[in-house]
Amino acid sequence: MVTWEYPPSSVGGTAAHVDGLAHALGELGHEIVVVTRRIPGTDGESTTAGVRELRADVELPWLPDHVVASAASGSHAFVAKLAALGDWRPDVVHAHDWQVAWAAEVAARLFDCPLVTTFHGTERGRHGGHLAPGVAEDINSVEWWQASRSTRMIASTKLLVRDIVEGFEVDPDHVRRIPGGIDPAWWQSIGPDEVPGARGGMVLAWGRVQYEKGFQVLARAMASLRYRVAGVECTIAGRGSYLPELQSQIDLAQVGDMTHLPGFVSDHDLRAAVHRAGCVVIPSLYEPFGIVALEALAGGAPLVVADTGGLAELVGGTGSALLFEPGNADDLADCIERVLTDREVADELVRRGRELLEASYSWSAIAARTVAVYHEACRG
Repeated sequence: MVTWEYPPSSVGGTAAHVDGLAHALGELGHEIVVVTRRIPGTDGESTTAGVRELRADVELPWLPDHVVASAASGSHAFVAKLAALGDWRPDVVHAHDWQVAWAAEVAARLFDCPLVTTFHGTERGRHGGHLAPGVAEDINSVEWWQASRSTRMIASTKLLVRDIVEGFEVDPDHVRRIPGGIDPAWWQSIGPDEVPGARGGMVLAWGRVQYEKGFQVLARAMASLRYRVAGVECTIAGRGSYLPELQSQIDLAQVGDMTHLPGFVSDHDLRAAVHRAGCVVIPSLYEPFGIVALEALAGGAPLVVADTGGLAELVGGTGSALLFEPGNADDLADCIERVLTDREVADELVRRGRELLEASYSWSAIAARTVAVYHEACRG
């Protein structure tokens, strides 16, 4: 597996997906090597629970601040790191998103094996179906090329499958839908300082702080909830380039006293926050899958999500979440008020969420489906 995002350098949706999938494949008896970025304080090579991790130094400060140039140069470091494999040879190279397109394609050629790519999103999709001139068009071109070089492709939702087939003009028979997964047991476990069932009036959201994540919509909703739900407060955890603008939006909405931006929080602190939250909100304007939704359900939190993209496909019609119109702060505020003030509604959301996870999103089932795609690619 070749990935730009992997713990601990990143803990977002893609990183969590690759980490969970790699270890689930290892538990099924497969030999897994992950090639990724190294950050200070981590070793260049390590083995974690049977998964061999090779970490390349890709931080090149002399490059211009351009994501495509950085990814291209980083690919050189990734390919050089492959020399550490020695005599070991993979049967499949599995790329995760466009940043590793070049490195993964070179690896597939070197080892004479098929390339499988999981697209965790597309640049066109992240821009609402449109591409601005410049970086967005450049990234889209890399994605198009990567799709053309891949023997098989994987996407988490029907929406994303359609984006790949139509946007990159690939054979629909070469794209498979496999959702992301989660480890419910870890999210359900209670820390030593936690009080089980102690939910309050906190509205919790987390993730990369980017415009498309819609946290500014949640800030506007909080302005309305101030006078409708006693004691309500909000925590938006995470880091990202939109953070200064989000703080400005919070100030404009005059909710700075009840909306907190703690930045990065550890996994254990996040899990504890999920356990005590009155509800978790995912206000995304665009979301190709939404691993945060699964994490919230696994943690037993009542869930409110935007009716968009992969989120709608994930929980729509399941009774596991309340859905609101994307970007509509008033609609969001109504949903939050309902969850925080009606215990029966909240409890039913939690119950339905538990059933959904058990039926569809275990890592062992997702790993088995991924292996089936590997076999298809090898036959192809």
